Amino acid sequence: GKDQTNRGFLVLVCDGMGGGPGGKTASQIAVNEIIQGVAEAETSETNSNALIKAIRRANMAIIQKGNDVPKLKGMGSTVVAVLISKQSVTVAHVGDSRAYQVRKGAKIYRTFDHSMVFDLVKQKVITEEQARLSAQSNIITRALGIKPDVEVEVEERSYEARDRFLLCTDGIHGTMPERELIKLVSSSKLSLGATIDNLVTKVDMS
Repeated sequence: GKDQTNRGFLVLVCDGMGGGPGGKTASQIAVNEIIQGVAEAETSETNSNALIKAIRRANMAIIQKGNDVPKLKGMGSTVVAVLISKQSVTVAHVGDSRAYQVRKGAKIYRTFDHSMVFDLVKQKVITEEQARLSAQSNIITRALGIKPDVEVEVEERSYEARDRFLLCTDGIHGTMPERELIKLVSSSKLSLGATIDNLVTKVDMS
């Protein structure tokens, strides 16, 4: 989802979980509620707080819908959101969808997955590449729609004019080693459209 708000440009990726129509419904609710939540935030709120509150609102909306519609019960969604203002970039996430900040062909920032395998990476038990290839790589430790109190991780960052931001689900970052992903998205010779085409081709081949 994306929206031009009075706070800046908001971009988000939500990856739904739950069988049948559940995952799709959860991710749609998340996108709509977060966009609306940021748009309606009090002007006195910081961008970080506006994003956190909007994501919490989405969380409650997913839970509510699951309670109202029995076949949707248990649905959930990840979220990664980037709010780009003139001053800074605010990045918020829950789950294992990621945001990357790439500058001159190198990764200068990336969110850290809320997942079982990434907890092991944090403890230096396994490497990130082992985590990516693990059979348990899809087990996430945080998501929207699971419990009323959701912990949103948020970070405010500075950026430069030519920086690129990549928001992606595990369906993209799980398919190739990270250095390959960075290489694919950071070619400044290619237009954004061509870059995305290359990425999609690579993911489809994996």
